[in-house]
Amino acid sequence: MSAHDIDFKIIGDDMQCVEIELDPQEAVIAEAGSLMMKDSDVKMQTIFGDGTGQEDGIFGKLFSAGKRMLTGESLFLTAYTHQGFGKKHVTFAAPYPGKIVPFDLTQYQGKIVCQKDAFLCAAKGVAVGIEFQKRLGVGFFGGEGFIMQKLEGDGMAFIHAGGTIVERTLMPGEKLQVDTGCLVAFTKDVDYNIEFVGGIRNTFFGGEGVFFASLQGPGKVWIQSLPFSRLADKIIASAPRMGGKRKGEGSILGGLGDLLDGDNF
Repeated sequence: MSAHDIDFKIIGDDMQCVEIELDPQEAVIAEAGSLMMKDSDVKMQTIFGDGTGQEDGIFGKLFSAGKRMLTGESLFLTAYTHQGFGKKHVTFAAPYPGKIVPFDLTQYQGKIVCQKDAFLCAAKGVAVGIEFQKRLGVGFFGGEGFIMQKLEGDGMAFIHAGGTIVERTLMPGEKLQVDTGCLVAFTKDVDYNIEFVGGIRNTFFGGEGVFFASLQGPGKVWIQSLPFSRLADKIIASAPRMGGKRKGEGSILGGLGDLLDGDNF
């Protein structure tokens, strides 16, 4: 079954949303919680499975939904179907600042592999599944990169990532090393592995991760400048102490001012 042929418009700059235009009986699937707004003729339906509706029986749907749980996502997807007349719209937004990247899967041999929390929405008929990385090193040291999502089909799919998105085209044999948290997506022909940074000083004092994501062409790679995990770490590190606002906040001395003021004794 071919995916529905949808039109779209990406709105905004650093806090983007995507508006999907639907003809009668066209539908789009999305992760739970990504809806921003919709016209009243666009009806919601919670669905099991990978989004295609082509699984064999209830056990096929349960198996597809169960695999999605391995990526940390919900058992369910939500389908939004235009059940009225004329053209109607439904809009989706991501939960944190960043960019939305549209993919016409027909231009990428019908498949894109992405980080497990990157998927936002797609035309009905696109399959949202999981992609296991088969190498032992990726399995032991790749962290979240061991289990990734795959988007397969012949329709439009949309992913979201933090900060600015950089697209790189790798020539055959060309290799790119990326912080594991910054990797967003890559095409099916890219060879993906995990590499040790190397060197005792680099490992313990470099301030970066112990492993790189290694990507070798040919193919395309999409990289984000601000992974959500990095943003969350900064927020937690800067959070006020229990009991109120930090006195050093906004001052030149910062934490040193708190120390001299006796707050740390």
